[in-house]
Amino acid sequence: MAGLHHVELWVAHLASARAEWGWLLARLGFERTATWDEGDSWAAGGAYLTLTTSPNLSSATHDRRAPGLNHLAFGVDTSAEADAIMREATAHGWVELYPERYPHAGGPAHYAGWLESSDGFKAEIVALDAR
Repeated sequence: MAGLHHVELWVAHLASARAEWGWLLARLGFERTATWDEGDSWAAGGAYLTLTTSPNLSSATHDRRAPGLNHLAFGVDTSAEADAIMREATAHGWVELYPERYPHAGGPAHYAGWLESSDGFKAEIVALDAR
């Protein structure tokens, strides 16, 4: 079966990435399947996401506006679940993006919120019941 197998995010600050992404991924139902000195892997839905650091990093901050990855979008079952994640996220190191346009920054038919990690990665939380 074809599909997304995994995503690997190189992070400059592993401790904060573990705290921020670890909270979000667990909150979304991912399970941590591996951990080692330089990273963690989290799995859900047949795919996994790895957070790791490397001595080969070219920058200490991810620039989502440069060519490459802009953001990762995660689906949640309900708008209430999206609302709860958005309310909780700032206590776990995330910054809410476009709060003045939440939950319709992506348009009137798209119920979602956007978060940014301290390393500059953007995550989108999409309510699947509002499509």
